[in-house]
Order: sequence, then structure tokens, then C-alpha cells
Amino acid sequence: MAKPRILFMGTPEFAVPSLAILAENNYPLAGVITQPDRPGGRGRKNLPPPVKVLAEARNLPVIQPERLGDELFLKLFERLSPDVVVLAAFGQILPGSIIAAPVMGCINVHPSLLPKYRGAAPINWAIIRGEEKTGVTIMQMSDGIDEGDILLQKEVPIGAEENFGELHDRLSRLGAELLLSTIEMIVAGTTTRTPQDHAAATYAPRLKREDGLISWNADVVGIIRLIRGLSPSPGAYTVLDGKKLKIFAASGEETSAGNMPGKIGRETEKGLPVAARNGYVYLREIQIESKKRMPVREFLRGYPVKPGSVLGVFS
Repeated sequence: MAKPRILFMGTPEFAVPSLAILAENNYPLAGVITQPDRPGGRGRKNLPPPVKVLAEARNLPVIQPERLGDELFLKLFERLSPDVVVLAAFGQILPGSIIAAPVMGCINVHPSLLPKYRGAAPINWAIIRGEEKTGVTIMQMSDGIDEGDILLQKEVPIGAEENFGELHDRLSRLGAELLLSTIEMIVAGTTTRTPQDHAAATYAPRLKREDGLISWNADVVGIIRLIRGLSPSPGAYTVLDGKKLKIFAASGEETSAGNMPGKIGRETEKGLPVAARNGYVYLREIQIESKKRMPVREFLRGYPVKPGSVLGVFS
């Protein structure tokens, strides 16, 4: 059977390896659908999403609809007439008419072991909630969000110190490999569809700003997981002298601290200690607002912090 004509939908860095592997294996790409350019960076200039950058570098046609349900886009979709739609972290919900149209259906690259962690931020929440394993699922899309049948799935361990960025990159590469295998199975007619156990579903909602605020009255393990799960982006944070202080790397020590949660101690070889409910969190890499990210020792040279100061919330 000839290689299917693919319409690719994706936006952020996670989707880049999946688009790249299809292009490298000479699959005919009807087009690349990605989100519109958005303001970003210090100058808040409109920046192209990573998938668009790769698509243009490979001379692939790029379409950036504001909404997939718009009549103009739906007419364009009909003209493109793909055999299969591949979706990886696109950022919009597909209308039912698109899901039903391709002869080989729509398949999604999702970075979790579905039915666990359905939703927008599965990698972050898997770390924050202390999971020891995760993976990637290639799913046949349905009208329900992340509820479709499983076509292929692979489990991987989460490293004890692995942060969101590291796990994200590892899963994005794995997702591309599984996607290629799935497309090959579809072409060969050897795919099997395994329905999800909806009763076992858990959810990974979109991250809100307040999700990153550290409560120093929490236990050490939970604080470290939050820092890892949000590093490098969007970043767990606290407040120092009324300024937002992001924390990108830290270690923990469970002890009977005996100090007010949030109280800063003297710098040690482990980092800058901050009291938590049941021990200390040692800050290793931080960034105060309007400054660059840096190791805590370098930060303290330019921004002395008195022992006994307390990290807290915005006034």
C-alpha cells in the first residue's frame, strides 16, 4: 500500500520530533496546521511556534487558523483531503467533522499512559504527583478528550531528579518513534485498538499561575516535586522582598526543622536552605524578577539575603 497522505497538527517543541520523523521518512504531508504566531520574549513580539519554524525550513505548507471550526478552514480541510490526521500537542479541540473525515482517522501523540493523565499538562502533573513511571500513548481520536482507543503505548521510568524539561524532551522523542511505528502498522493493516478503562482515568488540567506558588508549610518531598515538575517552565515560585523568585533546581532534607516555614538559613554546600514543614529545601538555581536565571551562589553575590529572612506570598 502507498504511504498515506498526512495532515499534521502540532504547535510546541513537543510536536517537532513527530513532524520531523514523518518528513525524514518521506511521508507525503498535505500540510502543517499550527497555532497562530503569539507574542513572546522580552519584546513581546509575535513569534512563530516551533512547528512552524521546522515546517518552513522543510518547505512544507503551513496553515495557522484561529479556530478549526471556522467555515473557511473546514472548506480548506475538505480540499486537502488527508488519509490520516496526526495530532501532537496542537492546542485546540478538533471538531467532530474533522475527526470523522479521514479514511484512516485521526491519531494523537499523548505523553502519558492513558487513561492516566488525560488533559493539557500530563508531564508536569506526573512529576508533581510523584509518579514513578509515565510514557507515551498513540491514540485513535474520538469525540471525548483523550478518550479514544489505544493503538500503541510504551512505559518509561521517571528519574528521581528528572525535571519537566528533561522528561518532556525524552517523551517527545519517544512519541515520534511510536508515531512512526503506528503509521507503519496502519499501512500494513496490523493495528489493534484497545479501549481505555474510563473508570481508571485521571486528569492533568491546564496549569494556572497559582499552581506554581510554593507553600513552605508543605512537606519537603512535595515542594521538590513541584519545583521539578515546573522546571524550566513555567517555574515554581515564591516571593522575596516583594519580588517573584522562581526556583529551577533544589534538593531536600527531611528533619525536625523547628523553624518557621519559609525562613531562610545560611548558605551551605547544598545550597540556600529554606525551612519547610518537615525539613529544609536547599535552593540551587533561581531567578528573581527582571534578572537572569543563575546558580544561587552567584545570585547571593549580587543580592545578599540575610539569614532569618522569610519567603512568602505577594503583599
